[in-house]
Amino acid sequence: MSDHIHDASCDHDHEDEIFIVTDQDGVEHEMVMVYTFEAKEQAYAVLLDRNDMEADGVIFRIEEENGEAFLASIEDEEEWDRVVAIYNEIVEEQE
Repeated sequence: MSDHIHDASCDHDHEDEIFIVTDQDGVEHEMVMVYTFEAKEQAYAVLLDRNDMEADGVIFRIEEENGEAFLASIEDEEEWDRVVAIYNEIVEEQE
């Protein structure tokens, strides 16, 4: 997948990595997967709004079922805090 933090300055195309994500208000957003990482043997993906690459990213858990991968929201607050802390460490290391 990705090996660096992506932002508006990226010089390559993300067309193959677009996901439609519906927010809590029922509004659909075209999201681009820009980074993946693992924490406690669980894979996570960072997505940015394709139409607002300056906006904050959203982190999803990558789950597999019957050989198919899909994105799942992180509902557990403890898991969310742990994942955000790990992602922030990754960002700091790459800057």
